[in-house]
Amino acid sequence: MLDLPLERIHPLAFQAAVAVACAGDQDRYWEMHDRLFANQRQLEPWSGHAEAIELDVATFDDCMESGRHDAGVRRDMKEAAKAGITGTPGFLLAVADPEDPSKVKGLSTLRGAQPFNVFKTQLDGALRELAKQDAQPVQARGATQ
Repeated sequence: MLDLPLERIHPLAFQAAVAVACAGDQDRYWEMHDRLFANQRQLEPWSGHAEAIELDVATFDDCMESGRHDAGVRRDMKEAAKAGITGTPGFLLAVADPEDPSKVKGLSTLRGAQPFNVFKTQLDGALRELAKQDAQPVQARGATQ
């Protein structure tokens, strides 16, 4: 999951993403996410939302002022753009790289809200692709007899 604040649409979106990350430091990521989404017209002051979800407000304020999560949010934005995702919701169907399981190979991108049948078609195609890969012989690594 990536943070993708749409700054061109909402001038406080980036700060909202940082606020959610700061709340996540206190294990309240989704509580802050949901609260800010429900209160988009009144995001500031951020500490009021922190208090409402029972965060340690001083710790939250320190996090917001520190810029600790800024680079991570910007990195997420760049990763989404590289995958062709420019808005929300956006989904990337991918599989782990068999050579390096810490990396993924994108199979397809879904942009925007889509009906179930679009997801089903894309998932079925991804499963067919995986079946083709599984059918190919894999060279044993480090096997001893």
